[in-house]
Amino acid sequence: MRDLLETFENKNKGKKFVCEHVYPELTAVCPTTELPDFYTLRLLYEPDEKIVELKSLKLYLTSYRNEGIYHEELINKIIEDLKAVIEPNWIFIELEVAVRGGISTSVRRFWDKNEGDDIERAIEGI
Repeated sequence: MRDLLETFENKNKGKKFVCEHVYPELTAVCPTTELPDFYTLRLLYEPDEKIVELKSLKLYLTSYRNEGIYHEELINKIIEDLKAVIEPNWIFIELEVAVRGGISTSVRRFWDKNEGDDIERAIEGI
């Protein structure tokens, strides 16, 4: 799936800015129940040399539609793929799961290329 992601050159390298993308139509299949899970994905990152091309990002995220995958695995797969392709200075992803069975769930991860994973920033939401 990673090969679906395309990039373009960041012509503003050296300037401090953040790209934020919200995708409210992410779906995957729960491996336990085999029912669809519905998510809102929030992605923020500080680009270095590359920026993700949005059509390719949508196609990449849509490719999970029939995948049997748990929330925690899904967020980690997405962040690892994006880290490998766009090589950001830092990246934050929040996966908000649509309420099922009366339980509200969100999964977050923050990663920095110099410091690695940062649980406190993930908890704070960046």
